Amino acid sequence: MIASPKESRSFAHKTFLSIFAWLSVLAALAPERALSDSYPSRPITILVPSAPGGPTDALTRVIAEHVREVLGQPIVVENQGVAGGTVAVGRVAHAPPDGYTLSIGQWGNFVINQAVYPLQYDLLKDFSPIALIASNPQIIVARKDFPAQNLKELIAWLKDHPGQATQGTAGAGSPAHVGGVYFQQVTGTKFRFVPYRGAGPAMLDLLGGRIDLLFDQASNSLAHLRSGKIKAFAVTASARLPGAPEIPTVDEAGLPGFYVSVWHGIWAPKGTPTPIIAKLDAAVVSALNDPVVKKQLALLGQQIPPREQQSPEALAKFQRAEAEKWWPIIKAANIKAE
Repeated sequence: MIASPKESRSFAHKTFLSIFAWLSVLAALAPERALSDSYPSRPITILVPSAPGGPTDALTRVIAEHVREVLGQPIVVENQGVAGGTVAVGRVAHAPPDGYTLSIGQWGNFVINQAVYPLQYDLLKDFSPIALIASNPQIIVARKDFPAQNLKELIAWLKDHPGQATQGTAGAGSPAHVGGVYFQQVTGTKFRFVPYRGAGPAMLDLLGGRIDLLFDQASNSLAHLRSGKIKAFAVTASARLPGAPEIPTVDEAGLPGFYVSVWHGIWAPKGTPTPIIAKLDAAVVSALNDPVVKKQLALLGQQIPPREQQSPEALAKFQRAEAEKWWPIIKAANIKAE
């Protein structure tokens, strides 16, 4: 059947509109593609919301070195640990969304702080997730001469001596503090919190016997455990640490399901173009699959997530789930910034 002139004109018009629509889409995407193709063209700054020498700083420098090689630009690591890292994270929230200012942060910085501090930004809405990097379960540790020899004995001792034991923290709302509060809620025990300026000073007092307990990141405790200067009761995860297989999990030690993980991720300011996020994620994924990086992170007690959990979408989903879990616990304990 031969189309009429009217039908031919209609078909041509529809075809023109379709082509025009596609050209419009391509034109809109062109600036993003051009930006992605030229990115990065200068140094990238990664803000670390903690002091130099801590677990987050150590992890950042391991990752940054490999990312530098992949992207071909210097990576500047800048530490700013005041106010629980809220200042550093806030700088990233308000930075231009061009991929040149990023934040590596942990569970405390990107979940807990919103329930503890009066922030001028939203941790779930004002950032573009890039990748989940690693998790570092807490280890429940004590001074080496503490009376209890295992987790069940610890819980029993704390119940028999309410309010007598002391636990070091890195301040109100820090992962160590929240872990300790959660432990009290689950076990029905009571002990006193002693705030420090960080995990390092708290560990020094534990080594000196001036405090009794720490809910510490594995990377901060392993060296002291290996030297026999402190004792461990359990790791707050479902699997034993590859770097310390002798430490039982909380499931094995008598407190099933008591999982506390100080995980780390990397974020960019909200609105960072998708192609740039994809390029950064690819660089981080490359780092996490590098044998040298894997070995370095294992020595730090860090556990790399499966590949499917290393995407921006997976980090966003995981961060929101963590907020839904921990914000009610923090609110119930009335934890506020000091």
